[in-house]
Amino acid sequence: MHGRLAIITDSTAYLPPEALRRHRIEAVPLTVVLGDEALEEGTEISARSLATALRERRPVTTSRPSPDMFARAYRAAAGSGAEGIVSLHLSAEFSGTYDAAARAAKDAPVPVRVVDTGVVAMALGFCALAAAETAEAGGSLDEAVSAATKTAERTSAVFYVDTLDYLRRGGRIGAAQALLGSALAVKPLLEIADGRIGMLEKVRTASRAIARLEEIVLERAGEARVDIAVHHLAAAERADQLAQRLRERVPGLRELHVSEVGAVIGAHTGPGLLGAVLSLR
Repeated sequence: MHGRLAIITDSTAYLPPEALRRHRIEAVPLTVVLGDEALEEGTEISARSLATALRERRPVTTSRPSPDMFARAYRAAAGSGAEGIVSLHLSAEFSGTYDAAARAAKDAPVPVRVVDTGVVAMALGFCALAAAETAEAGGSLDEAVSAATKTAERTSAVFYVDTLDYLRRGGRIGAAQALLGSALAVKPLLEIADGRIGMLEKVRTASRAIARLEEIVLERAGEARVDIAVHHLAAAERADQLAQRLRERVPGLRELHVSEVGAVIGAHTGPGLLGAVLSLR
């Protein structure tokens, strides 16, 4: 909590633990169902366990936090002295998390502003950091919300997946697009636009797709001051190589984070995911 304001997000922000602690941001976990076992993202299931389950084609599904989980988080923040709460969440097109948070906010003991950021992963994380920094500077509830929404507008996410099959299974991309990609042996580059996952470009090989992902980040960054996050699932070497090249080639780079995505996003993208989130400052 920052003075009079508390910042709450969800586990799909994939903020580094030290950033959560430093900025005192609370992340409410989504649930991953592995077979018949329900596990909280970020605490009870590792990315490695998820990747193994996906490769073995074991059933993996995800679910939102319950409204009661958000209600408890809001009461705890108020009990710690918060007079207002900014609750920032992944796109409502991906999950019912925003709806659960909004329901809980109606009965919260202090005002809660629930925001559908329209983004996910560190794009959401950058929004939470912007709200927290505004609160730390003494900003109001409206100012913290504004900082988060403006950050969402200045943030873009591009990612590569080895196959569209996981996105198809989870209903995040159309069956026709997934079938086309498989039939043509296309390696897709995807982006998040208007809260949804869409096809950005189709490239013939994995190496060309990853090279093109790097070029897109450079094009979008230009000479501006930017923060970048590189995400992966079971592709640490690819991620480290991309991060190193971006450090060398992005002139206005402020901060660069490298992290493995959690189980909720990983369940829909599959092993081999490589992505970059770029936030213009």
